[in-house]
Amino acid sequence: MTGVTLLRMSSRLAAITATLVCAATTLAIAPSADADACPDVEVVFARGTNDAPGLGRPGQAFSDALRAQIGGRSLTTYAVNYPASYDFLAAADGAADAANRISAMAASCPSTRIVLGGYSQGAAVVDMLAGIPPLGNKVGEIGSAAPLASSLVPNIAAVAVFGNPAMKFGNPLTASIFGGKAIDLCKDGDPICSRGRNPFAHSDYVNSGMTDRAANFVAGIV
Repeated sequence: MTGVTLLRMSSRLAAITATLVCAATTLAIAPSADADACPDVEVVFARGTNDAPGLGRPGQAFSDALRAQIGGRSLTTYAVNYPASYDFLAAADGAADAANRISAMAASCPSTRIVLGGYSQGAAVVDMLAGIPPLGNKVGEIGSAAPLASSLVPNIAAVAVFGNPAMKFGNPLTASIFGGKAIDLCKDGDPICSRGRNPFAHSDYVNSGMTDRAANFVAGIV
């Protein structure tokens, strides 16, 4: 009986040891599993005025084109959460949401290449993060928001905006803290980003190939 009891105890100890080893192994590999879940590239995009929640047509076209340009690398998208209404003062909410997303990604996925983008009012959201007065007003005034924290700027691999209102006031993103990693596209005649008078130009960034052009530029950086 003693031998049988000892055998049973040994079997139980072996089972317990195996369980502990498995648990320890699971804990050890968990960080790697989380790291593997991080995308190679994430597009953080703010849609234009009155667009349905999501990336908006230019944002979706740009993201799709960029995905096709980066080979086998993974790409996710994040639609900036803000009203995008005719209450332009609420664009500052978009800047805050985008900054929060960038901060979270920098903390959880530091190797992910973040691409920041926006169209129309969404471009004004990006202007605020770049420290540019979005509508000719001063940074910090009503309707504006604080620039992106300097510690997070290196996490932005590239920036692409379309129909940017700040362009009309001579404040392109290419002259901001994002400098050479930014592309700021304004279609000829677009009254939102230039002195043009063709309202149809403002909705022609996809058909004109400008979202593809921006994707080519960003793909060469990320």
